[in-house]
Amino acid sequence: MRHTGGMEVLETFAPVGTFITSNVVSSWDVISGFLIVIVPALVLFYIGWYIGRGPFVAILLALYAAYAVYIVFPYTGILPSAPPITALAARLVLYLGLVVLFYIILRRVVVSDFLYIGILGLGLLSLLGAAFLVALAYHVFTVTEVYQFNPALNMVFAAKQYFFWWFLAPAVGLLFLAK
Repeated sequence: MRHTGGMEVLETFAPVGTFITSNVVSSWDVISGFLIVIVPALVLFYIGWYIGRGPFVAILLALYAAYAVYIVFPYTGILPSAPPITALAARLVLYLGLVVLFYIILRRVVVSDFLYIGILGLGLLSLLGAAFLVALAYHVFTVTEVYQFNPALNMVFAAKQYFFWWFLAPAVGLLFLAK
């Protein structure tokens, strides 16, 4: 113990304070890194909850259809390739334009708002849809040239083998959760 102005300070608990502070900071880093998944999941959940299940399913299917056309898009050579932020923006605008196009088409086809997806299913599908978008950001749009993701997020999304599973997850979720 050390005496400081009439107060005794117990120095043996200093490492505990450091441990707690460092773990809170690292926990916040992990949580803030996953905000990249949480925010789109909340947007998708909002769409499914307030706008309807039909538009929600149309958006998920439009993500797949737009990806299929984006991959075989023959004019990628005319898109800018430098600087990286401009190249990323051009590719994202192309993909989002295709998503909007396919959403309009699919919304006319998926007209049934009598589709049942429970609240937990909607939450899970929203999370899987957001994870699909993050996996696209990692492997298709190479956002890593512009933005460095959190190491915890890298562990979950960066491996090439995981892309297939994140790509498949929303479709399998729709198969089992949409009735």
